[in-house]
Amino acid sequence: MATWDMNTQDMAWCPGCGNFGIHTAMKKAFEELELKPESTVMVSGIGQAAKMPQYLNINMFNGLHGRSLPPATAIKAANPELTVIAESGDGCMLGEGGNHFIHTIRRNPDITIIIHNNMIYGLTKGQASPTSMKDFKTPVQTEGVILEPINHLALAISQNACFVARTFSGNQDLTVEIIKAAINHKGLSIVDIFQPCVTFNKVNTYKWYQDHTYVLENHDKTDRAAALEKAFETEKYPMGILYEIQKETFEDLTSGNLDFKEPLFKRKVNKDLLKEEFKQFA
Repeated sequence: MATWDMNTQDMAWCPGCGNFGIHTAMKKAFEELELKPESTVMVSGIGQAAKMPQYLNINMFNGLHGRSLPPATAIKAANPELTVIAESGDGCMLGEGGNHFIHTIRRNPDITIIIHNNMIYGLTKGQASPTSMKDFKTPVQTEGVILEPINHLALAISQNACFVARTFSGNQDLTVEIIKAAINHKGLSIVDIFQPCVTFNKVNTYKWYQDHTYVLENHDKTDRAAALEKAFETEKYPMGILYEIQKETFEDLTSGNLDFKEPLFKRKVNKDLLKEEFKQFA
């Protein structure tokens, strides 16, 4: 069995942070899927959630704020044999990275997106994030948030993303199963994971998430209209796979092009041709 722990690393999360539950669920999911660390890549941006790959025995690319999805797409295109997971927080993925989120859905690469959703910016001391609820008070929004929170799962389903799910870090069994299903799905998988920020968000606590969520039962996950209706439920948020279909991936669509028939990692480098190309810059 693969060892996923980086035991020498100090984990710079607050005691009680929901990221610990996601970390545990990820390790369990990877082990049960029998993934190999050398064949798995995790890409992240900036934030508390984006520290995740530093605490796992895994290939990683940690980039700019909101920019995890372009390199994740490129890594998968260059080597389709890799399992590629892009993960970061709600601010990074949906704020700075919101435009990339939309266009990654359009491309449909065979990668998994995991969003740590604590409805706040945790690393930069608690200002409102794109998913913060209206009237939520922060050190910046002292009179309360005036903007509507983004409904990224409804957005994803409206754009026909082929796998859309939600879970809660406090529900370990469901979170493990959702992560496994997302990785096994061929195509873009989007997993929203509610997780408390115990330091800066005193509203959306463990108890709040327990009281305001429920597990889907008897739901037709292939029915797009029904999935969209579920995505709009906010009195109690449904957890589970809201929507799942099969469609061509970015790798499928580009493989018909002669330039893409052989993945980059298998191509031989013509060093003589490279030397000739470099001469023009001398």
